[in-house]
Amino acid sequence: MSEFRITRLGEQFRDEISRMILTQQIKDPRVSTFLNINRVEITSDLSYAKVYVSSFMNEKQTLKGVKGLESAAGFIQTTLSKKLRLRQFPKLTFLLDTSIKEGFEMVQKLNELEAESNAREAAQNDVTASAADAAEESSGRDAEN
Repeated sequence: MSEFRITRLGEQFRDEISRMILTQQIKDPRVSTFLNINRVEITSDLSYAKVYVSSFMNEKQTLKGVKGLESAAGFIQTTLSKKLRLRQFPKLTFLLDTSIKEGFEMVQKLNELEAESNAREAAQNDVTASAADAAEESSGRDAEN
């Protein structure tokens, strides 16, 4: 199967699984509507699909949600296979995706570094301005003498 077709199929899987979570078709109490399906990677022979799940909840609750999705994988596969006509339907595995959280933390660190840099620059400008004022005063005194 072509790479484009596999990518498009992964997007369809992502949309359908997300819709199932939002409409609460998955009855497992561990599966929260706050779970987000980031991406789905399907092997070229359509035998396996990795579903990457994230959330803004804490990691423990998100991991519980992933386990809930894993236990409901059979139901999800059956429901998807009825909607999507495929000769061979891939086995779904659900994985915790921490890339959004890591990206958010990296942006926070960059903002902190930028704030520190701006503070240092402001302090350096204050020192330079004070030195310039002191030099003007001393040259003014020299001119008077």
